[in-house]
Amino acid sequence: MKRRKRSPSGAVSRRDFLRGAGAAVSAVSGGLLVAEPSGATPAPGSAGVVGPGEVPVTLRINGKEHRLKIEPRVTLLDALRNRLDLTGAKKVCDRATCGACTVIIDGHPVYSCTTLAIDVEGQHITTIEGLAPEDQLHPVMAAFVEHDAQQCGFCTPGFVMACKAFLDKYPNPTLEDVKQGLSGNLCRCGTYAGIRQVALRAKA
Repeated sequence: MKRRKRSPSGAVSRRDFLRGAGAAVSAVSGGLLVAEPSGATPAPGSAGVVGPGEVPVTLRINGKEHRLKIEPRVTLLDALRNRLDLTGAKKVCDRATCGACTVIIDGHPVYSCTTLAIDVEGQHITTIEGLAPEDQLHPVMAAFVEHDAQQCGFCTPGFVMACKAFLDKYPNPTLEDVKQGLSGNLCRCGTYAGIRQVALRAKA
């Protein structure tokens, strides 16, 4: 029969560790440690944590305010498409890679698929639906038609928004500027030559 080795003085043995872990589990199961219920109001000083249930959010889109109740995890893209029926921004890669979901927020092009709706509350959001509210083509849109810069169309709304934001910031770009400025958007059909001409033409 083997004798059990004694632990060095002050050290915690494996048996003592397991015994302590068992006591902690008993405390939790016995109700000594109780988690806050789902959707509970955050404790004072808890950095304003909300959720996981639906919370009220007001989004300012194309000059109008929209009041929604959504979970904090809902992306701006899903809020636009599924809650507000603004389907111009496309859900393609869903991981901030292709740019098909591009919208303009406070003048900056943003991937809406990885932007939480709750994080842009109070900011000015422009979608492609807001570029031609009077059924008149925006100059960028007209240039897309003129230069035949679209095929399947999935990337087109994102490219239109990216072009608009780019030209607002750089109104007189060179071809190299356009290549760099629109590099965050991808076209699976390969219509880059036409799209670059769009930016050069629309700048006028």
